[in-house]
Amino acid sequence: MKSVMPFLMFQDGQAEQAMNYYTSIIEDSSIINIVRYGENEVGDEGTVMNAIFKLKDQEVMCIDSNIAHQFNFTPSFSFYLNCDTEEELRVVYEKLVDGGTELMPLGDYGFSQQFAWINDRFGVSWQINLP
Repeated sequence: MKSVMPFLMFQDGQAEQAMNYYTSIIEDSSIINIVRYGENEVGDEGTVMNAIFKLKDQEVMCIDSNIAHQFNFTPSFSFYLNCDTEEELRVVYEKLVDGGTELMPLGDYGFSQQFAWINDRFGVSWQINLP
């Protein structure tokens, strides 16, 4: 079956750490599959060659890049998470902002009850919303 899914390329071997972090703070999320580099392969042994994880109903693919790139994540691509309750929004917000950067602090911007835009500790951008 063909599909389209977000793809995250992590540097410095952070893919598994990020997957574990995201699936621990977002309800109904899980790691589906991890394929690791083995001995004498092009990537560092034990790092993520390819992985798929699920955030609610959205599957996401990620890797640990074995090549040093001059670019990283940008806020022009972000995950947009609609939360069901204010408590869910606050828990996710507090965890994602820890070690990250607020692009738009948590507040009422007129288009929803509460909204925040954050770059997390891995540099991935998140828009968190309570409709």
